[in-house]
Amino acid sequence: MENLEEKKEDAVLPCQIVEPMASGSLTEGESHEIIIVGTAHVSEKSVQEVVSKIEEIRPDIVAVELCPARYRALTGQEEDKEIKISELLSGGRLSFFLVQLFLAYIQRKIGDEMGVKPGSEMLAAIEAAKRTGARVALVDRDVGITIQRFWAAMGFWGKIKLIGSLIPAAIGWGDKEEIDIDSITQEDIVSQLIGEFRKISPGAANALVDERDAYLARNLILLSKQGRVLAVVGAGHREGITKHLAHPENIPALEGLNEKPGKKRITFVKVFGVLISLLVLAIVALVLIVAQSSHNGLQAAVIWFFVTGGLSALGVLLAGGHPLSALTALMVAWLTTLIPFIAAGWFAGMVEAWKIKPTVADLKRLAQADSFKQMMQNRLGKVILVTALSNLGAMAGVIIAGIIFQRMGLIDPNQMWSLAKGIVTGIISRIVI
Repeated sequence: MENLEEKKEDAVLPCQIVEPMASGSLTEGESHEIIIVGTAHVSEKSVQEVVSKIEEIRPDIVAVELCPARYRALTGQEEDKEIKISELLSGGRLSFFLVQLFLAYIQRKIGDEMGVKPGSEMLAAIEAAKRTGARVALVDRDVGITIQRFWAAMGFWGKIKLIGSLIPAAIGWGDKEEIDIDSITQEDIVSQLIGEFRKISPGAANALVDERDAYLARNLILLSKQGRVLAVVGAGHREGITKHLAHPENIPALEGLNEKPGKKRITFVKVFGVLISLLVLAIVALVLIVAQSSHNGLQAAVIWFFVTGGLSALGVLLAGGHPLSALTALMVAWLTTLIPFIAAGWFAGMVEAWKIKPTVADLKRLAQADSFKQMMQNRLGKVILVTALSNLGAMAGVIIAGIIFQRMGLIDPNQMWSLAKGIVTGIISRIVI
């Protein structure tokens, strides 16, 4: 056991990191040989092959498919600093953070079944480079930019398909098909897998595969001017990188590959959010109009406050949240259900984060959780669950409050249906015009 621990510590010792030149010609100047080793990220065979190739070829530089952030995560060099939940919950970041978390979780589950930790071949390459005196280069694009571009490139239905396929995979549902991980490095199988991915979302495949092929190839060419390079990359990148190395003049500019996606002005989600908010406001307006006395209007307002707020607070408590977070949800849900761009769960989640203060270490442990119970015991997991269940509770409150108003005779379903059709028609005509 002690030998294993020593080996693990040795694998993360500081090594000589070199960086590709920030600028330089891809087509001019002397270049050395570039050898590409394609791997499966959870294969023991790949680990052995990587080490064997480095020891056999003894390159000047070993380039690994890592960015500085992923390198620090793999080698345990991340700072245990507090996560800014306000940033996580804003700008749509929570959704692609959850997708990233699901992907990491599924990859780890596959790694557990194969007996290999994801990224082991990269750590083995770094360790072998140190033993042979080679320098190490981190040549991948920043993982944050990649995930943002990947998520932005997917359409609404593409995101629904992805999430729908990730959830069953994460909890072990569906048909369990035997997969030979070692065969994934074969070019025909890799091409087939990427081809299937392109059918689901061509834009996402471009961001996740094609753009990184170009980014990796660019860095490898610039590194080759410093010496002989052996590149350790996922098998899915080998074909694309090889094509770019043959025609470096076609590699896109670095600025375009590193650009963060801009916010779309009009999206299906935004239109849907505005539509729901207008319908809710219409319900409130109709209730106020139909109420024939101030007593009925006050009664309706009290029902709205306690039903939306009460169910939102109940969601917080079901998530094991702090009483102050539940009180926050109770106090704000009546208002946030009327405004399309804010949610009760955001406020409850930020209060929960203020109370329990999740850190980067919680983020890493959350991806390693094996059960729902472990996720609940994780501080960041609890913040996310508080946010989600608080929002679900508020949404349920809107529906239940509407049913109560109907039973009280304050809402006519036929009138609401006509109003809904008018709102939808108005929004569509505005978008088309």
